[in-house]
Amino acid sequence: MVGRIKVNWLILLGFAILVSGCAETQFLISGTKRLQGAAGTSGIYKVGTPYQISGTWYYPAEEWDYDETGIASWYGADFHGKDTANGESYDMNDLTAAHRTLPMPSFVRVINLENGRSVVLRVNDRGPFAKGRIIDVSRRGAQLLGFKEQGTARVRVQILADRSQALKAQMLGQESIAEHGSPIQVDKLPKASVSAESLPPPPGGQAAPQPVTPADQGPASAPSSQIAAAEEIRPGTLPEPEVTTVAVGPTNIFVQAGAFTNYQNAMKTKILISRVSPASISHVLINNKDFYRVRVGPLASVEDADRALEQLQAIGYPGARIIVDGKGAGS
Repeated sequence: MVGRIKVNWLILLGFAILVSGCAETQFLISGTKRLQGAAGTSGIYKVGTPYQISGTWYYPAEEWDYDETGIASWYGADFHGKDTANGESYDMNDLTAAHRTLPMPSFVRVINLENGRSVVLRVNDRGPFAKGRIIDVSRRGAQLLGFKEQGTARVRVQILADRSQALKAQMLGQESIAEHGSPIQVDKLPKASVSAESLPPPPGGQAAPQPVTPADQGPASAPSSQIAAAEEIRPGTLPEPEVTTVAVGPTNIFVQAGAFTNYQNAMKTKILISRVSPASISHVLINNKDFYRVRVGPLASVEDADRALEQLQAIGYPGARIIVDGKGAGS
């Protein structure tokens, strides 16, 4: 009898440790459940193979540490109702986005570095393929981020790795997902559709209520048959998504011709580029390795950056890209 009691206590103790260890993973699954909403993931999970658009190659990958600054644009009525790259139907009133290489679907946090607005979007399409843009958000995303009227904005894009990986597991029908850094498994993940949810600001940022103007009001999504011809979003159909505001710092726009490990190569590039536009060399240490970046700028506007990018590509630098220097809060 005593031996049986000891065995029972050992079983209970082991169960308590397992439950404690699973708490964070259960929170992840719960968080993914909360992302369920009217916008469904009717498409498939897709990464894709390398592809070429207008002479430029893109290499899709599960880049779980993706964090980039650059210029965002938005797309709307011309694509509304058409299939996205992973088989969903594009709804310009959903909180979605197009990205050239990230998995579909996956979640990203987009921060407008010009006004501090931040919102979570679901990547379900490929693009943008206009030179100098790093993400194309839905019309609804542009409204909430506050740049619909101006068309573009300086942004920071960060993948939400845990939520994206949990979503991947669900869509692929995997029976379990391991907690990061742990052998603990959570069995039988629920199948779910997802929309979007705001995150707290990164360390160093300050959250504050962000008023939504009447022009921004409207549903997060609605049946395509009801809004296909709508020019503006009708309010009151679905709960208003929360917009987080974070502290952001000053940013500068550059066009970068390349980053070189050899200083002499960087100097040769600078000399060639300086024939069409003043260029400079800046040094940066990445993973304990020296890089010398050749850049044009800082530039006053996105329009100036677009012109400089065209010039660099025209003289033989097809890989040149627009860079936004400065990541705002949490950098």
